[in-house]
Amino acid sequence: MKHKFGKVILSVFAALTFLLISGPVVFAAEAIPTGDSYIKVIFAAAAMLGAGVAIGLGAIGAGAGIGNAANGACQAVGRNPGVQGKIMTVMLVGMAMAESVAIYALVVALILLYANPYMRFFLG
Repeated sequence: MKHKFGKVILSVFAALTFLLISGPVVFAAEAIPTGDSYIKVIFAAAAMLGAGVAIGLGAIGAGAGIGNAANGACQAVGRNPGVQGKIMTVMLVGMAMAESVAIYALVVALILLYANPYMRFFLG
């Protein structure tokens, strides 16, 4: 019974995913460029993909760093509650440094999307 229910849920999920993905593809057929503008489309898509990868990896790195800092601070305060103020200060500085990685990744993503320095090389 449980196995049969899982198959039904998977089938429904697959059908909904197919419907959500296929709709925009059908309506985008009218917007397909002709001639030299294929290069512009490929360049724009690559820039969007690069920006997404940059911010995604930057956010993962920042999240791991902040989580590691909070874990270490919680363990240190648990072992020695008397130095909570000093540990808190050092932890917040460490978290700010880890968060700066995500900010740098955001800057790189925004540069790729809006002020791409490689555009003149590829698009002339």
